[in-house]
Amino acid sequence: MLIVVTGPPAAGKSSWIDAHAKPTDVVIDLDRITSALTGPGAPSWNQHPLHLRVAHRARYAAIDEALQLVDQLDVYLIHTMPNAKALTKYKRLQARIVVVDPGRDIVMHRIAAMRSPEMERVATRWYNARRRLPQQAMPQASRAW
Repeated sequence: MLIVVTGPPAAGKSSWIDAHAKPTDVVIDLDRITSALTGPGAPSWNQHPLHLRVAHRARYAAIDEALQLVDQLDVYLIHTMPNAKALTKYKRLQARIVVVDPGRDIVMHRIAAMRSPEMERVATRWYNARRRLPQQAMPQASRAW
């Protein structure tokens, strides 16, 4: 099964996966991929653009391979803002879409504390886009706060 986890930056998507995925599942998370491809001490967030470039290519390859296996194992895919084309593909694959959203105030506080200011713009875009869509899934926190 494909489980697509979406939500704004710093919402707790990785934490949600940590709480639900099994060791035998495939997890495709750009932050984890970037961390795996960089040297010791590299930041977990606010990665260098060249590191992200390599990690994005690895992510695309991992997605292509994992989607061929969704009938044999669970695949967790973090996709912050899937566009209409991606959502159509996920629907065709009968993916479960999970929205992780602890609320705008919490997200913006976390971004200010842990992420680059650019992520505020991404979060604002996510919330603006979300407002224009019918609410198909209830927002949820990644854990009880």
